[in-house]
Amino acid sequence: MAELLLELFSEEIPARMQQPAGDELVRQIGKAFTALSPRNPKSYTGPRRIALSCELDAEVPAETISERGPRETAPEKALEGFLRKHGAGKEDARLENGFWVLTRNTPAISAEAYIAERLPALLRQFSWPKSMRWGTGSHFTWVRPLRRILCTLGGTVVPFSLATDEGGTPDNGHHLTSGDLTEGHRFYPTGSAKAEPFAARTVADWQTGLRARRVLTDAAERRETILRGISQLATEEGLALVTDPGLVEEVAGLVEWPVPFLGRIDDTFMELPAEVMQVSMRVNQRYFALRHTDGSPAPRFAFIANIEPTDNGVQVVAGNERVLRARFADARHFWDLDRKQTLESRVAGLDKVTFHADLGSQGDRVKRLVRLAELIAPMVGASPQHAARAALLAKADLSTGMVGEFPELQGIMGGYYARHDHEPDDVCAAIAGHYQPRGPSDETPTAPVSVAVALADRFDMLAGFFAAGAKPTGSGDPYGLRRAALGIISLIRTSALRLDLVALFVKASEALPPALQNAPDLDLLPGFIAERLRVQLRSEGKRHDILAAISAGNYDTDITRLLARTDALADMLATEDGKNLLAATKRATNILRIEDKKDGPHEGTPDPALYTQPEEIALAAALKTVIPLVEDAIAEERFTDAMRDAASLRPALDTFFESVIVNADDPHIRGNRLKLLSELVRMTRLIADFSQIDG
Repeated sequence: MAELLLELFSEEIPARMQQPAGDELVRQIGKAFTALSPRNPKSYTGPRRIALSCELDAEVPAETISERGPRETAPEKALEGFLRKHGAGKEDARLENGFWVLTRNTPAISAEAYIAERLPALLRQFSWPKSMRWGTGSHFTWVRPLRRILCTLGGTVVPFSLATDEGGTPDNGHHLTSGDLTEGHRFYPTGSAKAEPFAARTVADWQTGLRARRVLTDAAERRETILRGISQLATEEGLALVTDPGLVEEVAGLVEWPVPFLGRIDDTFMELPAEVMQVSMRVNQRYFALRHTDGSPAPRFAFIANIEPTDNGVQVVAGNERVLRARFADARHFWDLDRKQTLESRVAGLDKVTFHADLGSQGDRVKRLVRLAELIAPMVGASPQHAARAALLAKADLSTGMVGEFPELQGIMGGYYARHDHEPDDVCAAIAGHYQPRGPSDETPTAPVSVAVALADRFDMLAGFFAAGAKPTGSGDPYGLRRAALGIISLIRTSALRLDLVALFVKASEALPPALQNAPDLDLLPGFIAERLRVQLRSEGKRHDILAAISAGNYDTDITRLLARTDALADMLATEDGKNLLAATKRATNILRIEDKKDGPHEGTPDPALYTQPEEIALAAALKTVIPLVEDAIAEERFTDAMRDAASLRPALDTFFESVIVNADDPHIRGNRLKLLSELVRMTRLIADFSQIDG
């Protein structure tokens, strides 16, 4: 067993590409070096390098492989092709049981030779979202110019070169030969133009050497250093960090040696909305926002430097404060300018903004949203007038300077500007929150007007794009329709809404351009929502198979009712009675499936005169009692009662299957018993298709 260390050192790699590249390197090495049994792989990613370490066998063992070829009687050309494929002659083959057999003895290959042979091709084929060539006549591509390759095995350099392309032509401009050299921080010691290369032949030496030269190789350690550093500085001033995992992740991909600092925000900018300050800091400068203990924004910000200044950061902090003043001055300009015009006055301008070629302008969309929001409002307990007003103004901030500069603030700025225009509070809140939830961790609106507008926005979006033939595919979802569907589900689940999805999609489609109102893909929308609901339940660790079983053959699209049934059935199946009912129903279904193929279907009311055993009489009596109870309970949405009543069949079912032979010799008795099982299956299908439930 030997330790492999591979480092690919380049110019700065975009932060978003680093971790995926590290994961891809682990996958590719595992695939290419299977014969060496890779163990304990670990990737290391950073601004200027991706690296990997793992343990490998010392060699690929020798082996003898026998491969059977064509028959002895096959045409000569078949044998020639077989031998040519394996680079062998006829003298290497022998006849065995009427077939030509080729036996090859493969010698052992050292791990070093195996790696050197395969690694160049792996690196040439490595996939980046974007890559580049550099140097005269270059055929090699990488995300940024690749400067060094460090590759050692068990402390010894594995020699290979990328200096020629597949045709043997020199790849000018490159010195891509493996070695044991790497480089530390670009500016270490502080103020130097470039760190000197140093040798490393083990993972421990590589990490220790880089740490001494101000490089943390582990992205997780850099994230932890960033969070710990700025949180400690904030705490010392009685402040708290505004949570932003995405920003921490990005900054960890921008610096090799994180050094935290705090800066000060001029009081003149503190009148800006907190979201404006946070987004401006995040998007433009990768700064972290801070807040007071009461949640209000603090006149301080945190940032991460990539060097250790010799003056304790005085110049670095002053420079970043100066940059932020300029950024906030721009934001204040937009803030002041936008408020000179009311939101309502901006609505007419939306007619000139294209939403989608087939779906018209943003103005056309706003008209559809107003209509839908008014329709939905009574269903969610909202004021139709306020819902319509919020829908009318919801997209008006798209024409503001602030949203033009920071698209992330659409909706949020509309809410601020609506308050400035003295719109009702619930209208302002609905405008600000109608894009929520944007993701699984985002807050879901619960105020009735906000819910009505948020639902209207998503129903129109899904109906419109499905009708226009722009539904998601396996490879892409450019309009975020899966997210829109999950938003509908979250809004319904959070407020336990009772909505008929089919009826609402019909209403949404009625307002589309005439050519799209009967588009065939509109019929796919209820199933699309159902699939997203199953995905959501799966991500929550819940029984999505039970939801699928309840939905089978059931056209109910009331999500709240479906989930209530799902929970009730899941609770029943967690009991012994429920497990036995599931097993008995699956057994009955399998018997009927087999016997119905012979002479079925075996449906109708069983004849009591044909019962010959007390166990079938007992089961028939139990079914006669339970079926009406289950039917009534489901009709009245007493799902827990329905499941309890169904589970009460367990004793009768247990004794029936223990004592009764369904396929009796007498065909009349057999048919009657099959009808009895059919009654059981029919009753359980009122609850769910048990055949689709795992277990």
